[in-house]
Amino acid sequence: MNILVLNCGSSSVKYKLIEIKSNTVLAEGGVEKIGLPDAFIKLKFDDGSKKTIDLDITDHTGAIKSILDCLTDPEVGCIKSFDEIDAVGHRVVHGGEKFNKSMLITDEVKAMIKECYGIAPLHNPVNMAGIEAIDAILPDVPQVGVFDTAFHQTMPPKAYMYALPEKYYIEDHVRRYGFHGTSHRYVARKACEELGLDYENSKLITCHVGNGGSITAVLNGKSIDTSMGLTPTEGLMMGTRCGDVDPGALLFLMDKYNMSPKEMLGIINKQSGVLGITGLSSDMREVVDAAENGEPKSRLALDMYELRIAKYIGAYTAEMNGVDAIVFTGGVGENQTCTREAVCNQLGYLGVKIDKELNDLYWHGKDGIISTPDSKVKVVVVMTDEEYMIAHDTEAIIEGREP
Repeated sequence: MNILVLNCGSSSVKYKLIEIKSNTVLAEGGVEKIGLPDAFIKLKFDDGSKKTIDLDITDHTGAIKSILDCLTDPEVGCIKSFDEIDAVGHRVVHGGEKFNKSMLITDEVKAMIKECYGIAPLHNPVNMAGIEAIDAILPDVPQVGVFDTAFHQTMPPKAYMYALPEKYYIEDHVRRYGFHGTSHRYVARKACEELGLDYENSKLITCHVGNGGSITAVLNGKSIDTSMGLTPTEGLMMGTRCGDVDPGALLFLMDKYNMSPKEMLGIINKQSGVLGITGLSSDMREVVDAAENGEPKSRLALDMYELRIAKYIGAYTAEMNGVDAIVFTGGVGENQTCTREAVCNQLGYLGVKIDKELNDLYWHGKDGIISTPDSKVKVVVVMTDEEYMIAHDTEAIIEGREP
């Protein structure tokens, strides 16, 4: 079964065509700068080479049509016709309280996704644009929505409720939802396989850390708490997002500088985090290099970034009354050996010990255990694969199985 996985952003569409039975990636790439004069599609090939083609596209329908044209192109494609696409799986960022699992896209499901526009105005409308584009181009191909928030719908009220007047939850659905759920679900299962743990009888803390980042407490295979909230700005310090901050500080600044809510949203989402502290970059590779060369703001940003990861691990260990394994994934979690080492060095009170040589070994595409044999808590690096999870769920639903 060939499944096309689509991840639609505001001005981009990433894709993978996966033959799910063998978990073979037949094609991957993405369209960027949709609606701009310099829009293009980037194709990735098996040998690691890439090809970029300039495009003239104004919307997501045009972008997806360009992707499909490339997939069937005699020179750069991998299939002969659209008939070889059996299903399409979509990443949908926000499912609110309406979805606790992946769903076959129907008119009813579309309506419920649109009902979440108010709490995810930057994400759900473009996710829906991708769904509607497939409706227009491949009307007979079944589609599945895989929701970032679904995995976290097992959180108990004591974890997801905010201490605000209850009417804001009842009337406006203001609560913690969490994100990166597809990644947390994938790496939790993969870590248990790597460590020989029973997924449904385990205490895991999964750390998806990168330009965006979140940490999840996974107890017996279920998310019981996570660091992101109503929106992805809560929790960890990120590339350009502020993470946890006193809401009174935001109100103080809005009042002093006569800022609108839209202006403040721009600050906490796009101007804060690592970029805000360093004034240099949101790219952690550049920040690490600068910190190692003695640049003080970069050193401070790196220390802050790592401290917050360690604090959440400590909090979730307390919440689960213990932890069997800590899992690192995401762009930083998979590749930034210094951050893994710094975080784990703060966890000696848990009996965490990492093997420095193993930690240095597992980066750039390798899964592996980085803790020592006598470490009381195992530490493992897992390369996340959200596209595989989307394809896996899509296959299961199309075949009538639970994802």
